[in-house]
Parts: sequence; C-alpha cells; structure tokens
Amino acid sequence: MTPPVLVFDIETVPDLEGGRRIHGLEGMNDGEVAAAMSTLRLAAKGTDFQPAHLQRIVAISVALRQGEGFRCWSLGEESSDEAELVRRFFDGIEKYRPVIVSWNGGGFDLPVLHYRALVHGVQAPRYWDTGHFDREAKWDNYIGRYQFRHTDLMDVLAMYTGRQNAPLHEIALLLGLPGKLGMDGSMVFGAFRAGKLPDIRAYCETDVLNTWLVYLRFQFMRGLLDKPGLTQEIEKVREFLRASPAAHWKEFLEAWSPG
Repeated sequence: MTPPVLVFDIETVPDLEGGRRIHGLEGMNDGEVAAAMSTLRLAAKGTDFQPAHLQRIVAISVALRQGEGFRCWSLGEESSDEAELVRRFFDGIEKYRPVIVSWNGGGFDLPVLHYRALVHGVQAPRYWDTGHFDREAKWDNYIGRYQFRHTDLMDVLAMYTGRQNAPLHEIALLLGLPGKLGMDGSMVFGAFRAGKLPDIRAYCETDVLNTWLVYLRFQFMRGLLDKPGLTQEIEKVREFLRASPAAHWKEFLEAWSPG
C-alpha cells in the first residue's frame, strides 16, 4: 500500500495539574483534585468525563503498514513523559506523511493531541499544512474532515452525521474480530493510578489492531483492495501476531475467529 498507513489510538487520564489551575484547586492532593474535577464536570455536563483540553495522554499506540512490513507497538517507553509521546507521534507524520487512520480520531484523539502539542510546544508543520508548504496539501491534508489523509472510520461509516456512530468493539465483533480484551476506556484512570501502565499500553495496541483490521475491510468495500489483497493483508497481521511473544497478542490471536 502506498503511501504508508499509520493507525493510531491514545489513552488518557484527567489532567490533574491543568484541573488545579483552571478550577483553582491549589493545595489539594491528586485524589482530591480528581474528585473535585469529577464532581464539577458531572454537575455541568451530566458526565464526569473530562473535555479534550483537560485530558493527559498516557499511551499512544500505532500500527504502521509500509512497504512489505507491518508492525504494531506503543510509542516511547513506559518511563516516557507525555511530551515525548506527543512529539514521537507528530515526528512520525513528519517523517512518513502517512495516511492516518482512527476510530473517532476526529472527535477525540486528534483534538487531545492538538491541545497537548500546544501545551508542550511540539511543532508539526506537515501535519498542519493546508497548502502553505506544499501546494498539493491544499487538497490532501490531515485537517479536512471529508478527505482521506486522515480517515476517521467511525465518522466516515456514520456518514459524518454523529447520529449513527458505532463503538469499535461492536463493529469488531460483527466482523469476527476480538474487540476489546479485558479493559475498556472507563478503566484506564483506575489502572493508571494502580501503576498498570503496561496493561494500558497493551489495551491501546489491541484497539489499534482492531481498527486496522476494520480499515482493511473498509478498503475492500471501497474497491481499493481485492479479495486476494485482503487475504494477504490479513495473513500479514496473523504472521505478526504469531511471531510476537507478548501475552496480549497471543490472547488476540486465540480470540480471533478463523477466516
């Protein structure tokens, strides 16, 4: 496939330091700040899920399909801070200028990445270019909702209305894929506070792989992959899984329906 394709997903927790500043919670410990932010958000919006600008990224996982290769991994190390994760993500776009693929990336992941890049001073000229640096980017860029340089599968399949958005887990199950294994987004903050970052990174990676496999079916539906090509791409993923010693990939392979 050309250009390279980069599938991505992020996992976040409430930005407690940001919450301190915005809500005037200086002097409170992290637990108190988290509780106060939850209460304030619940009262204002009926949900305690924080807005994009008050999300802190703790994991970014990607799958890269380039040339003959395919791999899926989490950016940085477990010890990497948020700024490094964000920088690595945008550096990958600068280096490869891939098609980027997400599930609800336009509705959540990218707005969070934008705010965190702003906070950490991360430059990403190729990502933001709409024709200033490259004239072709006017018609083929990451910012345009109805272009495919960023393909938000959830948004595209729901015909950009928002009324028919579907959860990735349910679409994955409909296609015979494993879906979410052992964790979902509501569990991430608790897992993070319990020191289970490896589990969060593994969970994020499985979401990315589910998204990639849905994308392959989407490309087949569009006629950009034929049946032999789809079979070949799926087998490439299975080869990646069989070659990995990681427990979450073994679990994914075992849960994946044959065919």
